Amino acid sequence: MKLYLVPTPIGNLKDMTYRGVEVLKEVDVILAEDTRTSGKLLQHYGIATQMLSYHMHNEHKISDHIVKRIQAGETMALITDAGSPGISDPGFLLTRKLLENGVEVESLPGATAFVPALTVSGMPCDKFVFEGFLPVKKGRQKRLEFLKEETRTIVFYESPHKLLRTLADFKLHYGEERQVSISREITKMYEEHFRGTVTEAITHFELKKPRGEFVVVLEGFS
Repeated sequence: MKLYLVPTPIGNLKDMTYRGVEVLKEVDVILAEDTRTSGKLLQHYGIATQMLSYHMHNEHKISDHIVKRIQAGETMALITDAGSPGISDPGFLLTRKLLENGVEVESLPGATAFVPALTVSGMPCDKFVFEGFLPVKKGRQKRLEFLKEETRTIVFYESPHKLLRTLADFKLHYGEERQVSISREITKMYEEHFRGTVTEAITHFELKKPRGEFVVVLEGFS
């Protein structure tokens, strides 16, 4: 009667932990963000456990049902397409409901995209702020302005088609000389890291079309 939060590789399949594989083999059900994506991972590691689709579009509808099943004695694991559940991915809602109902939740350590991007950025990482994805429309400018005098290193996630817009917003709110480190395809064959000023980053990605998912590490205000 427990839920395990199990991180999955963000690119390189070798980053799956022994313990993670063991847990996925032993639980009764695996809750997967995308069963097709997770199916490839499970096949690679010879995991035959039944999967149930659990994602941002159905979590409000089925989370209570899952809580009841676990309370009835089932043990489940939650995985997402990549990285640690709950970090800009489904996981928080179910975890909170289970804890409110006295059900144990155990989180395994493992792959998370922002950690390697932060530690190779060359920026202070003893104190940092994780912002995840900025709002697309409502509240975006207010959030950017709120962070204007944040002295700690700030970490964002960004998609390729919004990267240049985000960099332009950084230039507007934080100035063209603010340092930034931008990582893509972490742990994959074409892993890349750009480091420079916001203006230099804009020039770089105007010439080189952004591809893949990005972690953007922004220097804090000083």
